[in-house]
Amino acid sequence: MLILLPPSEGKATSGEGPRLDPASLTLPELTGARDEVAATLAEVCSGPEETALEVLGLSPGQADALKRNLDLATAPTLRAADLYTGVLYDRLGLPSLLDSPAAERTRERVLVFSGLWGVVGPEDRVPPYRLSMGVTLPPLGGLGAYWRRAMSGPLGGLAEDRMLVDCRSSAYAAAFRPKGAAAERTVAVRVLRERVVDGQTRRSVVSHMAKATRGDIARVLLTEGVDATTPDELVAALRDLGHTVELQPAAKPGTARTMDVVIRD
Repeated sequence: MLILLPPSEGKATSGEGPRLDPASLTLPELTGARDEVAATLAEVCSGPEETALEVLGLSPGQADALKRNLDLATAPTLRAADLYTGVLYDRLGLPSLLDSPAAERTRERVLVFSGLWGVVGPEDRVPPYRLSMGVTLPPLGGLGAYWRRAMSGPLGGLAEDRMLVDCRSSAYAAAFRPKGAAAERTVAVRVLRERVVDGQTRRSVVSHMAKATRGDIARVLLTEGVDATTPDELVAALRDLGHTVELQPAAKPGTARTMDVVIRD
């Protein structure tokens, strides 16, 4: 099983580890692509500040991120597990998982997607940075399409014969789209809120709480050692663990399925 995660907008701003070693990151086959994105990002950030902020979709109050992007080669690093600090990661608790009986599973099964690195593992050491997958970075173009081209082979090989639990947002899902048999082993996690309104049960897709729920689902899969090989096995395991989940039919053969996680007020 592989659990595919987005990064978080919130990140730690400093590390204490050694300088970046690109060849040490998960999927070292991506080193050339990572170097190209980092060099292009540095070029943008070394230009006019107003232009760089516009390209990266940042506000003037976030201008300190430009310097971090310029210091990638020399800045102290930290584990990806410690870098990402958003709601999903608060609930997932990667640092505690890496210091628990679930450590090996966590190292082997978690992949975090990144606009800068493509994908990293929890113990990969990287410097703080700011670059969303939704950015169009001249002259590379949209980063989702860039990384889809770069990662289809290496990541497709890593995902071969493994169940994929996809907790990514749409921007990061664009960077890797399983196909064929791999897609049929993929479950995209959607979160629905169920409430009773005027005596009728209604459901709606939630956004902010969805991140927390995806973090909860990823954590329980790791702590409980769930190793499903099919979407049906995954749903059965989560139901046994007390979650309300529903598997939606595939739109057509060779496509991923959606697993709804239902939370109730």
